Order: sequence, then structure tokens, then C-alpha cells
Amino acid sequence: MAALAVGSLLLTAGCAPGDGSGDTAGPGRGTPSHTVPSSPAPPSAPPSAPVPSPPEKGSVKVVATLTGGLDSPWGLAELPGGDLLVASRDKGTITRVDGKSGKKTLLGSVPGVAAGGEGGLLGIAVSPTYGTDHLVYAYFTTASDNRIARLQYDENGTTPGRLLGAPDTILRGIPKGSIHNGGRIAFGPDHMLYAGTGETGDDGLAQDRKSLAGKILRMTADGQPLHGNPEADSVVYSYGHRNVQGLAWDGLKQLWASEFGQDTWDELNRIVPGGNYGWPRAEGKAGKTDLVDPVAQWKTSEASPSGIAFAGGSIWMAGLRGERLWRIPLSGKEGAEPLAAPQSFLEGKYGRLRTVLAAGGDRLWLVTSNTDKRGTPKPGDDRILVLEVR
Repeated sequence: MAALAVGSLLLTAGCAPGDGSGDTAGPGRGTPSHTVPSSPAPPSAPPSAPVPSPPEKGSVKVVATLTGGLDSPWGLAELPGGDLLVASRDKGTITRVDGKSGKKTLLGSVPGVAAGGEGGLLGIAVSPTYGTDHLVYAYFTTASDNRIARLQYDENGTTPGRLLGAPDTILRGIPKGSIHNGGRIAFGPDHMLYAGTGETGDDGLAQDRKSLAGKILRMTADGQPLHGNPEADSVVYSYGHRNVQGLAWDGLKQLWASEFGQDTWDELNRIVPGGNYGWPRAEGKAGKTDLVDPVAQWKTSEASPSGIAFAGGSIWMAGLRGERLWRIPLSGKEGAEPLAAPQSFLEGKYGRLRTVLAAGGDRLWLVTSNTDKRGTPKPGDDRILVLEVR
């Protein structure tokens, strides 16, 4: 575990209240027991061979605006063939965006979404077996909780706005709040579904191993715990998180997560099963033997991170309050310490940045977040940008 603390990087700037983003401050079907062991479990996979390292310095070029006029976009997922799905946090809708023309088609609303504060329709993900099941997964806030459901997308339907089936809830009972609802979901290289949750402003929940709040969760596509989790009957994969906002895997299939700090440090963490990431006992690097230190950290005014993606040997991290895109080049070795200090791009040019998604090769999609009631929208906001990166 001590190796995970090596390479933590310190960057300086100001501070921010709440989650640093400028945002102010009954388990049911598919919900197992939530206990995890008292000490972190070691990774089960053997060491992987190194992968090529990226250059220490990178570059970013905005090559196109794919589409604009989006309302409170949050989650983004790619369909087979290159089109995109984008979720509106406040409207509770999912829209398809043509990957070439940018044409938008409304799929429909997700029933039960109760938008408010930082809650609403948040992360979305496409089933790894989408070609046969046409399922879209969504993490959203309801009147009573946060939950994950899957909906069938009728691609042959002819009526825009009525192309989604009824939601099938696979995990319910994730605590909700006006702040810190987490919400990012993604299928990993193991085809399992991962979800990042927040502690809802009740920081004690992050260390409560029986709560789903302030955790990273790992489950089957049906919402069930599975072999390889720290505890066989639990979906909890790691704990001690304040508000997980981004999930991505590197070239060695190692899981990374971005996380809001409070007033001092935002974090980028490499996730190991059973790891305790410190909140509220620690914010940023603490050097405690029973906690996992972040690999990189930022003052909240420079980051307030949201989505992350892996491309070209680097983690790319979108910043809300920081209004910039961060590049963190990785060494390509097991443990994946940064190869060099993080580098920022696009500072202040497009406002708040919410979600970044690998588009294949040297391309990324980047989603702005200026219509989320905390930003200052410009004509055409919000938009999806196409980036060329190295």
C-alpha cells in the first residue's frame, strides 16, 4: 500500500467551500449486505508488464464542436458505431447525438428522477453486451435515494421521446443529499459495473462500512456482488471517499478515480479493492499507513474535478471550478506513478468542464457544464467538444 503514496504531487492555489465545485452545500431489490473487511485486501491480479510511457509534456487541440445547446449535461456514453448518449441532470432526459453530424434525437425521460441541488440524472453507461440487449444504465436521484437502473433503448422506434423502456432497478438505497451524490458509472475491463458515490454531506458515512455512501461500488450487470470484491456479499469495493466524480482504467487495467476535496485538496486516486481513501480523517496526502494517499492532488480552485478518461498514456481530468482540463501522464508501470507533474489546458476558455470520454486514438470528447446553475452560460452552451490530444 505504501507504494501507492509514492509520486503524490502538490499544486497550489486558493480554496473553496463545500465540494470545491462552486456547488454549495431502504435498501431494496438487488441490494446486498454492505460490510467490508477492516483492512484493505491486496490486488488479486499479478503484476502486469509495463506499457509505453507518454511524453512528459502534452498538447490539446480543439478540432470541432460536435453539438451545442445541451441543458445541464452530466453523463456521456458511446454507442457501438460512434454515436453518443448524453444525460441531462436537471431535465432527467437522455439524448442521442450523432457522432459525425452532431444531430440530436431525444430518447426520452427516465421515470422517477427527482432533480435538485447536485442530484438528478447523473451517470450513464452502455451495456457491454449492448449489441444483443440494447440496455442503457443510469444512476439517478429519486425522492428517497440514489439508485441504478437499466432501460432498454428501442433503436427501431420512430417516435422521439418515447424510445426508452421502463427502468429496471438493479441497485437502490444509495443515500441521497442536496450535495455529494456521486453518480459516475462505468463498465470496467472485467465487464463489471462500477459506481462512484458521495457521502451526501454526512462525512461519517464515508467510513461507515455498512453504508453505500462515500464508496466505489463494483457489481454484476444485475446489481449483485461478485468474487473479487473485498467481501463476498457486498458491492462495496473501496471506502473513505468524499464525493467520487470520475472513473477510468489505464493501459494496465488499473482503476482511477477523481474526487472532490473540501477546502484544501482535490484528489486523483488509484483504486485498490478494500482501500480506505481517508475521508474525513484525511483530505489529500496524509502519510498514514492505514490510508491510501492520492497519487496527485490540487488546490480546489484549480480543479474541483469531475469526469476522467485515459488516452495516450495519460489520465485526462475535467475541472469544474478550475475551468480547465488536466493531463496526468502515467509511467506505464504497475502502480502507475505520474511520469511528470500534471499539466493544464483550456483554462477559462470554455467555462466549467464536466465530463471527458475517450473517443479512440488521440481523440477525446469533452462536455462543458455552464447550464448547471453554477456556471455562466454563453451562446451555444452547453456543448460537446472534440479534442486531439497527446
